[in-house]
Amino acid sequence: MIRLKESRFLFLILLAFLALAGAASTAQNPPAAKVNLIRMTARKYQFDPSVITVRKGDHVKLVITALDHDHGIEIAGYGIKQKLKKGIPTTVEFTADKPGTFEFRCSQFCGLGHRRMKGKLVVQED
Repeated sequence: MIRLKESRFLFLILLAFLALAGAASTAQNPPAAKVNLIRMTARKYQFDPSVITVRKGDHVKLVITALDHDHGIEIAGYGIKQKLKKGIPTTVEFTADKPGTFEFRCSQFCGLGHRRMKGKLVVQED
């Protein structure tokens, strides 16, 4: 039979083991990447906002609504090309794993100013 002193000692060893196991688990599992939810609009020859800034490693979730007619968004540096139906919020998700500045543009012809419908995605290093 275990005596009172021995049971206290075993209890303290168990607590120390659990504390160390928790610390090791935290060290092996870094905090999750930040999720950036960005609401955008697309309308005749412009995106709003036209500049999006995130940090490398962030999960980016763009919710884009075309206001006047169908548009599209293309971010070539990330292999994204998505049609945007008028009035329907469209979600585009990706992980910002490449630092730099990437142009995005309308990928659906929308009129004479179509070529001017651009913006920038800025992915900053820590």
